[in-house]
Amino acid sequence: MIGFFRRKKPQDGPGAAQTRPSTEELAAAFPRAPSEPLPADAAFPAAAPADEQVSQAEGAESAAVATIGTAPAPSPQPSPPQAVESEPETDAAPAAPAGKSGWRDRLRRTSAALGLAGLFTRNPRLDDDLLDEIETALLTADVGVPATTAIIEDLRKRMKEREFADAQALLKALRADLIALITPVAKPLVIDASRKPFVVLTVGVNGVGKTTTIGKLARRFKQDGHSLMLAAGDTFRAAAVAQLQTWGERNGVPVVAQGQDADAASVAFDALQSAKSRHFDVLIADTAGRLHTQTGLMNELGKIRRVLGKIDAEAPHEVLMVIDGTTGQNALSQLRQFHAAVGVTGLVVTKLDGTAKGGVVFALAREFGIPIRYAGIGERVEDLRVFDAESFVDALLPEALGGG
Repeated sequence: MIGFFRRKKPQDGPGAAQTRPSTEELAAAFPRAPSEPLPADAAFPAAAPADEQVSQAEGAESAAVATIGTAPAPSPQPSPPQAVESEPETDAAPAAPAGKSGWRDRLRRTSAALGLAGLFTRNPRLDDDLLDEIETALLTADVGVPATTAIIEDLRKRMKEREFADAQALLKALRADLIALITPVAKPLVIDASRKPFVVLTVGVNGVGKTTTIGKLARRFKQDGHSLMLAAGDTFRAAAVAQLQTWGERNGVPVVAQGQDADAASVAFDALQSAKSRHFDVLIADTAGRLHTQTGLMNELGKIRRVLGKIDAEAPHEVLMVIDGTTGQNALSQLRQFHAAVGVTGLVVTKLDGTAKGGVVFALAREFGIPIRYAGIGERVEDLRVFDAESFVDALLPEALGGG
């Protein structure tokens, strides 16, 4: 009984041979172009035996796989246009306002890191505890022990002589001491027209912003009416040459370069020869950033100076060292080594708009007395400012604090 009611399989029935073939079987049996229409009177072939049907199905599968494998690749779609890389300043904050307000605006975080302003906003009592707090703030802000000791001793002496009526009078005296400490080094760079070209050699450790500073100086000098040339002497850092060439194109200034890993002294020599023959007013030579503790690299700077001296005995006329304002007391040891190697004649302190405490400026001024030419207070070209002692102190320690 079970066998009688069992459903018969197609191959067991008498009409199995006339089973309608599948579309895949037809495609395998009658290959044609995809666009060719099927004739209206096309007759279906008689179905093959079961074994042949299996073979045909396998063949159809293989044909389908082969068709997929050999199908022509789709035509490549045009890639969307790449965005042109914008200049570094495009996304930066607007240039700081001119004058003291610009310094205050950009050095707000530096002022907060210095911590002096907070001591006077609460209108403190005029006593030794206040002097101790001021001393701690100065030392923490990297002003250094010698400068801090001199300032505190002066204030303590004057307080005992009852020169200060209140804390605001002490604030005024502190501001005056700080301004007096850095005023002698606030000397802008003056291009000597009798020295043609006036050669500026830039030096510094890695990552302080030498190449960017050169680009900003180039814009400033050109706006002042000087013709100038740049020498891509940072042949060690990847893309440094291309970066300086970009600054040159942006400012319309020629750049002498020999590519990466070239001899930096050779680049400087060629650039000075070219600038001299073409009667340029200024030549700014870039150099690779190097740690001040690496004697071999420091000696290389001496070689660059000697090579320049073969063409012009007085060159370089300015050795400009770029210092990161966030470095702290380590900047003193950096300057000490660079000064011994090449004789630094001017400083640029950068990144003062960040988390720099600002006190290192006072420490540098007291220990070395080397002119501070410029200060970087932002990313814009206009934010490379001629160093102004009074504006700098006013930004860190405003005159109007506390009261009432």
